[in-house]
Amino acid sequence: MEQTQTSHSGTATATQGAQRRVLVVEDDQTIVEAIATRLRAEGFLVQTAGDGPSAVDTAEAWQPDLLILDIMLPGFDGLEVCRRVQAQRPVPVLMLTARDDETDMLVGLGVGADDYMTKPFSMRELAARVHVLLRRVERAVVAASTPRSGILRLGELEIDHAQRRVRVRSEDVHLTPTEFDLLVCLANTPRAVLSREQLLAEVWDWADASGTRTVDSHIKALRRKIGAERIRTVHGVGYALETPTP
Repeated sequence: MEQTQTSHSGTATATQGAQRRVLVVEDDQTIVEAIATRLRAEGFLVQTAGDGPSAVDTAEAWQPDLLILDIMLPGFDGLEVCRRVQAQRPVPVLMLTARDDETDMLVGLGVGADDYMTKPFSMRELAARVHVLLRRVERAVVAASTPRSGILRLGELEIDHAQRRVRVRSEDVHLTPTEFDLLVCLANTPRAVLSREQLLAEVWDWADASGTRTVDSHIKALRRKIGAERIRTVHGVGYALETPTP
């Protein structure tokens, strides 16, 4: 395990991370060094781990603000790391996978990952995703402390903004922070079709159309939790949240 700390150069770039802690879990040393170098330039504190057990131990001891987590790891895989770390405390997770395999992506989202990237990826995009995930956590904290009147009810679907809780038929449904934000975005304009690019911009703050696969995978994960019939696909356009006819 190594710790990498940004130098205090006083540049605007070097202060963007605001000394937030990022744990990078990856057994390929070349990739680790590239990620750490980029995040260090963005102003983050970085620690690394190269296998499952050390990743869990480091996360417990160091309390990172975000995990960048490869799926394929020695010891036990990234999915198990994600389960164990999330059991300790909620932390945003950006999952890395060497395969463009939708099953891996959906399983990763299902165990608590917030986003994923498929190798190879650009360091610029990875840094942007890290900033987006951390901003989402900050917005969630603000939203939780800001009283909002009532609960949004769309038939058997209930969305509690203040507590960031979702219920279907009065049963709690566990959503990741990203899934919750995606559902709220759709629920703000029920029945209206939102394009993948709109959702990507609203939920991820990411305007690059290359990320639309991320939207599709999160929609699939959300459907599995709240019911496939509640989210309508408009082929070639995007998605809409279905609501009961008045």
